[in-house]
Amino acid sequence: MTTTFGALGLPSDLVAALAEAGIDEPFPIQALTIPDALAGRDLCGKAKTGSGKTLAFGLPLLTRLSKAKSKRPTGLVLVPTRELAVQVAEVLAPLGERSGVRVTAVYGGRAVERDVKALEQGIDLLIATPGRLIDLGDRDAVAFDGVEALVLDEADRMADMGFMPQVEWILRRVVNPHQTLLFSATLDRDVDHLVRAYLKDPVRYEVESTSATVDEMEHRFIAVHQLDKAKVTASIARGGTRTLIFVRTKRGADRLAEQLQKEGLRAGAIHGDLRQGLRERALADFSSGKLPALVATDVAARGIHVDGVDTVVHFDPPEDQKAYLHRSGRTARAGESGLVVTLVLWDQHLKAERLQKRLGISQPIVEMFSNDSRLANLSSWDPLVAVG
Repeated sequence: MTTTFGALGLPSDLVAALAEAGIDEPFPIQALTIPDALAGRDLCGKAKTGSGKTLAFGLPLLTRLSKAKSKRPTGLVLVPTRELAVQVAEVLAPLGERSGVRVTAVYGGRAVERDVKALEQGIDLLIATPGRLIDLGDRDAVAFDGVEALVLDEADRMADMGFMPQVEWILRRVVNPHQTLLFSATLDRDVDHLVRAYLKDPVRYEVESTSATVDEMEHRFIAVHQLDKAKVTASIARGGTRTLIFVRTKRGADRLAEQLQKEGLRAGAIHGDLRQGLRERALADFSSGKLPALVATDVAARGIHVDGVDTVVHFDPPEDQKAYLHRSGRTARAGESGLVVTLVLWDQHLKAERLQKRLGISQPIVEMFSNDSRLANLSSWDPLVAVG
C-alpha cells in the first residue's frame, strides 16, 4: 500500500511544498525513517547514494528544529564533500523557506568570512564539511551547545576519505542532549564504531539499494585505438542526454574536455584543482542538461549526485570492480535504465577480462572506430550477437 508524506506525520506546509516540486510519494528510506526521526529517536539508516536520504533526514529536521541564536545552529548535517554540501542545501533550503527554517551550507574552497557572517546572523540548519566546520570552530564563529539534531550523511565516505578524526572531534563537542541520525551505504568498521559510541539506542533501517546493481545496467566493452579514443567518446556522448566520463588524472580530465569541445560537444571537467565556483557551475550545468558531457576524476565524482545520468563512460579503466560499481552507480538510479561503457586499449584487454569475471559479466570486447554507427545507440546493440 502506498503511503503519503502527510501520513508520515509531516506538516501540511511541507507536504504542499513537496507536491509543488512534483514529489508526491516517499521513497522507501523516507517512509521507513521519517516517523521515528519525527519522534526524536536516534536512527541508523543503511542506504546507498540516490535512495532519497536527503529528504529522509531533512524533512524531520525542518519540522522539529528550534530557531537558532547567533553562532549556534540547532541542526547540523556533516557531509564528506563540498559538492554534496551544495546539493543537500539546494534540496532543503527552498523547503526551509516555506517552514521558516534558515538553511546554509559551509565548505572549503570559498571565503570563510562569508560563512562567519552567515553564522553570526543565525543559521538554523547548518550543512558542513568537517574541515570547514572545525576551521569555523577554531575561529569561535560557531558553537555546538545549541545543537538539537545531528546528521552524519554518507558516513562510510567520510571514513574512506580519512575524515573520522575530524568527525569525532566535532561529535565530542556536541555535549547537550540531542538526536543523532546516521546514514551510510555500509555499517562496518569505523562506521560501526560511530554508531556504538555516539548513538543512543538507535532504531535501524536498511533498504534495498536504488543505486544500480550490475544486472540493472547495460554494459558495453569497446576496443579502441589511442588516437581515436576521444572521438569515440564524443560519438557515445552524442547519443545520450547526460554522459558522465571518468578519467584517472586531473590533467587528463581537462585534456579530454578540450578534445570533446573540439569535436563539437559541450563538455566540462570537474576535479580537485578546479576553483570551487567553476566546479559548482559545471555541476549545475550538467544537472540542468545545459552540459551534456561531464569529465570527472574519481575523487571529484564522490560529490556528484545527479539524476538522469543515462551513460557512464570509463575512459580510463577503473582500478577494480569496486571502483567500477562506484563509478557506474551514477547511472540507472531509482529504477531508470543506464548504459555503462568501458573503453579498452590494446594493452588493457586482460585487465578488462579480469574485471568482467569479477563482476559476473561475460561479453566480447568489440573493436569500434569513431565513425561506427553503433556508438550512437549502444543500448540497442547486443554485443553477444555481434560479429567481429
